[in-house]
Amino acid sequence: MQTKLHIVRNYTCVIIDDNELDRIIVETYVRKFNQISILGVFSNVLDAVGVINSNPTDILFLDIDMPEMSGLEFRRIMKQIPVCVFITSHAEYAVEGFEVEALDFIVKPVDLERFTLSISRICDYMDLRTKATKPEFDNESVFLKEGHGKVKIIINDILYIEALKDFTRIVTTDKQYCVSISFGNLLNENAFSSFLRVHRSFAVSRKYIHKILSNKIELENGISIPFGRSYKGTMDLL
Repeated sequence: MQTKLHIVRNYTCVIIDDNELDRIIVETYVRKFNQISILGVFSNVLDAVGVINSNPTDILFLDIDMPEMSGLEFRRIMKQIPVCVFITSHAEYAVEGFEVEALDFIVKPVDLERFTLSISRICDYMDLRTKATKPEFDNESVFLKEGHGKVKIIINDILYIEALKDFTRIVTTDKQYCVSISFGNLLNENAFSSFLRVHRSFAVSRKYIHKILSNKIELENGISIPFGRSYKGTMDLL
């Protein structure tokens, strides 16, 4: 499967994993993407601190279960780094990983196809956050600043919204936007009262739901949205 990447900017990353083979695999995969430069590869977080403090760092590829300090603890004190991708053998840490604002969570062993999807998500996020604007609302629309004017997004045209850390992606029937408001705060706006949260990172418009399956929601235009197990109860609101 081919994934379209936004090869328009260069980003820097640091790789931290106490397992040598896993470090080599991640480093090998990263080097396949010319838009990402590696600042350093480390077996523990303490050795990485000097490089991170001395260089602008965009991305952390980070194991969780490590000596000295866990990846979760390290992320908590390195929130200034825009993107964190946890790569771990412990799937049970997924919820905690996203609580410390991880953009992605990959379970080992890592294959290139899954890693490529993560790179695509990173580039998409980094691209969108440079264009994000603070939204204004009324009961039927979202307004975004664009140049000296404003863009009006009709709520009824929005298919779904997606969490991107402290930003949110709004996807309409013909376009997508990135807004500088958190996913949770956006859902609390009256304008989005018709949306159902169906996943930790997704909420969908009721009017566009076509089919509900065990692990995904299919929208009328063929788009599939992941359906989180803990959100099954939201279907009672339909």
